[in-house]
This record gives sequence, structure tokens and C-alpha cells, in this order.
Amino acid sequence: MVDRLNKQWQIELEKIIKDKKRLLSNPADLLSYGFDGSFGQYQPERVVQPINREEVADIMKLANTFGVPVYPRGQATCLSGGPLPVRGGIVLDTCKMKDKLTIDSENLTATVSPGVITSKIKEAAEKEGFFYPPDPSSAHVSTIGGNVAENSGGPRGLKYGVTGNYVLGLEVVTPQGEIIRTGGQTIKNVTGYNLTQLLVGSEGTLGVITEVTLRLIPKPKSRVSLLVVFDDLVASGKAISGILSSGIMPSAMEIIDQHCINAVERHKPAGYPVDAAAILLIELDGHPKAIEEEMVEADRICREIGAREVQTASDEEDQKKLWEARKLVSPAIAKIKPTKISEDATVPRSKIPEMFERLSEIREKYNVELVVFGHAGDGNLHPNILTDKRDQEEMKRVEMAVSEIFESAIEVGGTLSGEHGIGTMKAPFMEKELGKIGLEMMRRVKEAWDPNDVMNPGKIFPQDGQTKLVLTE
Repeated sequence: MVDRLNKQWQIELEKIIKDKKRLLSNPADLLSYGFDGSFGQYQPERVVQPINREEVADIMKLANTFGVPVYPRGQATCLSGGPLPVRGGIVLDTCKMKDKLTIDSENLTATVSPGVITSKIKEAAEKEGFFYPPDPSSAHVSTIGGNVAENSGGPRGLKYGVTGNYVLGLEVVTPQGEIIRTGGQTIKNVTGYNLTQLLVGSEGTLGVITEVTLRLIPKPKSRVSLLVVFDDLVASGKAISGILSSGIMPSAMEIIDQHCINAVERHKPAGYPVDAAAILLIELDGHPKAIEEEMVEADRICREIGAREVQTASDEEDQKKLWEARKLVSPAIAKIKPTKISEDATVPRSKIPEMFERLSEIREKYNVELVVFGHAGDGNLHPNILTDKRDQEEMKRVEMAVSEIFESAIEVGGTLSGEHGIGTMKAPFMEKELGKIGLEMMRRVKEAWDPNDVMNPGKIFPQDGQTKLVLTE
């Protein structure tokens, strides 16, 4: 814990960051760095914006010496509280570290600074004829450093996997201020412990990412999208299993329930059928001949299971409109009520219909505005609850509803998170999924890397015996 009366660390910090425009202490600035895309707000004592690894190393040496918490942060699009400065201290903003974005055409890799916006990597790769598949919905604003720290996913996770599947190597500053490199340019690397993948998804609790080496793949030759309309939500879940068990592997398969459909149409009309119980968006990519066959088969399966209508979009412009509308779901539903709580419970694909039924029961049981969308092809559902945090009675019901969502996911063989991470929001439920010993092994790793607990403390692990979600003040 930081000694609030000891200001020496703040004096020493000013010696490291001589450009005072990159060292923020104004109350308005501190307030703006106290929240992310989740529920909760805290205030740091300083915000620092390093521009190179050496500055990061010096900051971490200082923090470790004085016991000052450091919270790495990108664009703060995190939905689980990952960068929140829950114990004050320093927010380390990596967004100014964006000078490197190098495409290696011979090795099919990209080497990038942590502050580079994710969509810029995809654009740079495509100019060279390559493809960087991970596509979180926030890709146009989120940084690659944050994506790696949270192991972000997206619609194409079904076929191509998440961010961690494309991280070949990292440059990281440890909590003690040492600069290390893990992995490298090679596709195969089985030398010792896989420190690269240990750091991926560690949510900034083990070190600060200062450079990332990513794997690229050849760009698919062709792409087509289907919009499938259902009058029954559970039937749409069965269609997902039906398509995948047939041998077809879509690049993406998204589900949007009726509440989300109507929200999108009110927000920015996209032509979605407002009377549908759910729609599936299916993207197929690969060789044109293979796609033609898969498109016909997917159409047949969906209709047999009960689809009311199947629309095909092969034109690039039509496909763009379909998927842009999908990305509007989150901002559209945010207009329903002032507080949006976004979750990403993930279940085995065979359990999707059962999870839909459970979510419907939770909605009725607690009388909450619960909507569902997400990457249904890989079981990564996004139950969102729209509420008003000023209504304390409703917030109590929301707490119970969110807790039951997590518990239901675990009970059907799923996991607390498929891509948002644990942060502060899901920490109370970690032991329920991992067991006491499993969670303790994770604690031991954290303590070995960061014995003074200065690296993003208060995340992933339950705090002070915390066993339940608390959203109310």
C-alpha cells in the first residue's frame, strides 16, 4: 500500500518524465483516468505517459522501491475493470508508445508498439496481402497492448482464435524494472516455460508490455455472409450446433436477440427484422468454390431447424453493412438505460440452447432488462443488463442476476470469461471455477513475479475474502 504522506516517489517520478505534458496531476485529468468500460471508478495520484521502454523500466524501478501501485492502461475499452486504479498510485498510459508497426513479409509477422490501434495492424497487413484475424468490436479504438493483456477475442475467434493465438513474442518490463524478451519470430518455440503465453491474458498483473510480435496469415480469397432469421431463440442455438457438426467452419457466427435487434433499428436502421426472436450472422471465407458449397449447406441446415428466412450477402458493400450493424449493438442497447453491465460468459457450444433458457429465466426472475448477443459460434455469449445505478433497489436485483449468470455458465461446463478478462468484476467467482488449489497456484505465480504487489494489484484475485459481486455503493 502506498504511504500517502510520503511524496518522495512523486518527486522522483518528475525526474524520470521531464516532459511535464506527459506527467498528469490535475484533478480533472486524474478523474478521467479513473474508469474504463466496466462498472466502477477510482482515482490515481499520478498519470504518466511513457514513450519508450527505458522510461517504463525506470518507472517500475521507482514504483517497486516505494511500493507504489502501477496500473498499465491502453485506451481503457476494457469491460471487466482491468486498468482501474483501485489502490491509487500511478496509471501508466501506453498510448503514446505507437511508433513501430513493421510488417515482415518473409516471416509473415508484424512487430508493433503497444499503443498501436488494433485496426491499423489489420490494415497494414492487408496492404501486403496478409491477414491479422483477431477483431474485437473495439478494434478501431483499442490498442494491441490492451488486446494482448486481456487476450481479446471477437467474431472471428470461432475459426481463427483469439489474440493469444497470434502472439509469437513479447518485450516486457517486469515489476522490478527489468526488460525481458519472450518468444520471437519463429512459429515453433518449445524452449522452457512458455512465458509469452503466461503474459498473454495476465491483465497487466505480471508486467508492462512494450512490444509485440504477431503472426500473420495469408488473406482469404473470398468471403460471403448470411443473415438467418429465427422466430425462436433456442432454435437459433440449435442451428449453431447443426452447422458446426456438419463439418462447416464459418469464420464468424454471431447471434443477436430481439431486444438487441430493436435497439439497433432505433439507433441506426440496418434492415434487421424487428419481429424476429433472433438472427444469426454467419460469415464464410476461403476458396470461392468451397464457399459456394458451404453456403448452400448452411442454408439447408438452418431451414430444417426452423429458420424463417436466409438472406445472402456476397457483395462487399452489403456484407460491410451487415457487420457494421452488428458492431452497433453495444452502443445501441446503451440507450435503453443509463447504466450498461456487459458480460461474456462462455459455454460449450452444445450448451448454448440451455444457456439461452437460463438467461430467459434470470431475466424474469429478477425483472431486469437483460439482452443477449455475442459470438455464439464459439459459445462466447454477451448477456448485457441495462439498468440505472441510481436505483439502489434495482441494482440489488442486478447484482443477483449477474451472479446467477456467472454461476449458470460454470454449472453447464463453461467459463467466467471468453475475452473480457476477470479484472475486478469477476474476481469473486474465480474460486468457484478454478477451485481453491487452482486459484492458489495462480497466486503463487503472481507472488513470484511481483513479490511487492505493485503490478496492477486488486485484479483477478478476490480481495479481502470477497465472495460476491458488489455493484451498489
